[in-house]
Amino acid sequence: MISVTGLVDALGPGLLRLVASGRDAQVHDVVLAEPGEAAGQPGEIVLGAGVTGPAEAVELLERAGAAGAAGVVLKAPLAAEPEVVEAARRLAPALVELQRDASWTHVIWLVRGAVDRAHAPLPGPSGPRDDLFALADTAAEIADAPVTVEDARSRVLAYSGRQDSTDPARVSTIVGRRVPQQVIAHLRASGVFRKLARSSDPILVPGGPDGMLPRLVIPVRAGGEWLGSIWVVARTPIPPDRVARLTDLASVLALHLLRLRAEAGVARRVSADRLRAALRDGTRPIPEPPPWRAVVLGGRDESEDVRRRLDLWDAIVQRFGWHRPLLTDLDGTLFAVLTEPPGRETAGTMPWLRHALARVRAHDRALYAAAGGLAHSPADLPRSRAEAAELAALITAGRLSPGTILLEDAWDAVTVERGRKAVGTDLLGGPVPALRAHDEKHGTAFLPTLAAWLDHYGDPKGTAEALDVHPNTLRHRLRRMSEVTPLDLSSSQTRLALRLQLTALHARD
Repeated sequence: MISVTGLVDALGPGLLRLVASGRDAQVHDVVLAEPGEAAGQPGEIVLGAGVTGPAEAVELLERAGAAGAAGVVLKAPLAAEPEVVEAARRLAPALVELQRDASWTHVIWLVRGAVDRAHAPLPGPSGPRDDLFALADTAAEIADAPVTVEDARSRVLAYSGRQDSTDPARVSTIVGRRVPQQVIAHLRASGVFRKLARSSDPILVPGGPDGMLPRLVIPVRAGGEWLGSIWVVARTPIPPDRVARLTDLASVLALHLLRLRAEAGVARRVSADRLRAALRDGTRPIPEPPPWRAVVLGGRDESEDVRRRLDLWDAIVQRFGWHRPLLTDLDGTLFAVLTEPPGRETAGTMPWLRHALARVRAHDRALYAAAGGLAHSPADLPRSRAEAAELAALITAGRLSPGTILLEDAWDAVTVERGRKAVGTDLLGGPVPALRAHDEKHGTAFLPTLAAWLDHYGDPKGTAEALDVHPNTLRHRLRRMSEVTPLDLSSSQTRLALRLQLTALHARD
């Protein structure tokens, strides 16, 4: 199943916008509102196709609420009318706004496709991707030239036949499933991406590096959102009537791209829900073989919306070849589950992540990955997740440097932090409270002296150097400390307890 919020997120802002979430119920079907009849039933989204004014919209929301429907969809700008929004906020059904120029028929098709994918999230033998290849062939017939269909990130989604008559840049694009960097640089310098993001008009791109032939680019948009583009190898100018037909084809392609994104979004959401359960209590299986590691993925702004952080890391790992990443958010923290098979560095493994993160950190030093200990069964994953979260907290607090950090690399820091938290603010007793009080009253440095002495195993020379004082000064301080409070440092248990108390005080201050 998929919730109303999940459905809106999956279809994207180019089509739908959530105005009021209501009870965010699960969705299993979509229906048209019929005058004089019940407006849907539990689990259904009701489309207000014939609703034209605020009074009718409020009445439809009330009928949908009485019927227990999951939500109501109204077109812009009606869904944003104040009385409609107020009614939606006091009633149970969610209120969803449909872009003004969208077709109700297309909405039904897309919503039902997304709902079906939520029930069966694994990709079948056919679907929108097959349709994209058929559309690419259709575009090639119209233009009488080779065609690729690309998304807004310059990733190749489909391509036509007849690629034998193209140039090396196109061959590299198809083989690598992505436009080469030197070609992207040429297109960016020519202002192509800027035009694609702002306009629906066809763009003629001149020839470029490595024998790149001219291109005709048709933007693909839905509700003002740029979804992708059709790229035609234009050895000779494409006649205006054929350009017009390609532009018409782009509107059909937009629906397929929306459906593809919706199904990908639903599949990711279902995968994220299962992964979340596995990390929380170990009740769900992991699709990759053990051993696993739970890994916190973090960066500069941990306060940023977790969905934006998820999109960022999804783009990063996809770029380095992990095409079905095991990513999810749990209690505001972004987690991945990676495998660690011996001797392998394939996508989705810890060695692969270490390499990918090293590449990315060349541009953003704040990015990090904190990996818990190995989990050999699903029941071990909650423990690995907790360890990863502990490491991430130490990185955020500045006690560990960002990068790729495994529990095995920083077990001592985690152990000390656990001890510090156990000590907390209650020092219980011992010499530390008296020495602290003396420091505060007389301006002495007894606590730093004790900490340095413990850190240097009682070595007078090393301790004096750390404090930047003469050894005789150190001996004098130690005698004065013994006069203030009994100070027996012969017991290893006492020394450990004192160090934990000092660590707790330092963290609190």
